[in-house]
Amino acid sequence: MDSEWTDKRMNDFVGRVGRFEGDVKERFDRVDREFDKVDLRFDRFEGDVKKGFAKVDGRFDKVEADSKELGGKIDKMTRRLTGGLITVVGAVIIKVFLS
Repeated sequence: MDSEWTDKRMNDFVGRVGRFEGDVKERFDRVDREFDKVDLRFDRFEGDVKKGFAKVDGRFDKVEADSKELGGKIDKMTRRLTGGLITVVGAVIIKVFLS
């Protein structure tokens, strides 16, 4: 009778271990699926970030090109103003000394 009780308890224990093992496997599978979802989100985020940086790089290139163009225009305007000022000052000096 004792051996029957022990066999019954052992069978019960084996059944509980089997259920526990199944539950643990199911939980690990669920965790793996969640990690896969997170990986997909990071991949999508990384793609979005790369697109954003590409847009920013394009804008910086445009600003740099515009600033070079503007710098050239400012240099040209500075040369004209300097030449005009030299002409005016020269005319005043000539008028003062020749008068």
